[in-house]
Amino acid sequence: MNRRSKIVTGMGLGLLWGVGLIWVGSTYVNLPIFTYTWTLSLAFLLPGLVMALMVARIAARRFFDDATIDGGSFAPGSGAETDARVLQNTFEQLVLALALWPVTGYILGNNGPGVILCLGIGFAVMRVLFWIGYHMSPPLRALGFAGTFYPTVMALIWAGLYWVLR
Repeated sequence: MNRRSKIVTGMGLGLLWGVGLIWVGSTYVNLPIFTYTWTLSLAFLLPGLVMALMVARIAARRFFDDATIDGGSFAPGSGAETDARVLQNTFEQLVLALALWPVTGYILGNNGPGVILCLGIGFAVMRVLFWIGYHMSPPLRALGFAGTFYPTVMALIWAGLYWVLR
């Protein structure tokens, strides 16, 4: 399988993952709407813990590397540079989620808490897969990227349609 085929496959699987997360969250995770704030907090807990692990991994790499202990750049193509790229992309994805999930959940009303909680769990799982995939072979990171990005955008689109059509 060539690089583009791996990427397209990962993107397709990420899209299916997103549809599954939203469907499970809106169909099977029935949480009372009054728990929305608590659920929103929990939804960001796992992604935050995954990001904390990434920061800790980079800090450990710096501590044991004389060339980077004082904040120097990581060697191009090194595992440490890959970890830094993963952390940067995770930061970007988490900021996007912080900007979009609260309003998405609010608009979805009674379905909101379940969807948001599933998005948070799915985010954590896919970020770990992104991290592993990036270290194994950069095209394999597509599943983790798509599995994080697509659900966030799809949930917002679904909420927008729900808001307009109700």
